[in-house]
Amino acid sequence: MSNALSAAAAGFGTGLSLIVAIGAQNAFVLRQGIRRHAVLAVVGICALSDALLITLGVAGVGAVVVAWPGALTAVGWIGGAFLIAYGVLAARRVLRPQGALSSEGETTGSLRRAVLTCLAMTWLNPHVYLDTVFLLGSIAADRGPLRWTFGLGAALASLCWFAALGFGARLLSRHLARPGAWRVLDGLVAATMITLGVLLIVGN
Repeated sequence: MSNALSAAAAGFGTGLSLIVAIGAQNAFVLRQGIRRHAVLAVVGICALSDALLITLGVAGVGAVVVAWPGALTAVGWIGGAFLIAYGVLAARRVLRPQGALSSEGETTGSLRRAVLTCLAMTWLNPHVYLDTVFLLGSIAADRGPLRWTFGLGAALASLCWFAALGFGARLLSRHLARPGAWRVLDGLVAATMITLGVLLIVGN
């Protein structure tokens, strides 16, 4: 039992250290949480996607993907272009502050749009595969028969993080009541998305 708890704790800590890093997915979840729109759906998609990818990694799928490097290259190009486009939309909100709170169609006006955007943020980001399928998968392999317990801990870390980020973000909403504050937030989102998008494309 103590070995199982140790493996689960190690998986939780490792998973959390990889997920907490600032990225496009976290920025999107944060903004949705502050807007209080489709938070449950967004958190669920992120957590379930990570759980699926971690499962694939623990099962050893990473070794199969390595044999097809063109797949990650293609995802990098598509994901990079998507992040840049999303960043440009955020930059437009900075330049047009009167629409920062009223024209919510880009992020909060449609549940379907929020879900599709979240799916794209998650599955079109090569770093998600590197962190979950490859890195966590390889670390879990060292745990031998306890690799699935390690994976369970990592998946639990993902769920806890995205739930805290999405539902905890609403505590910041009262500090962002002014349009000027939203311009700062959208500026940070734009810079994050565009920078990550360019790095993905250049990295390929």
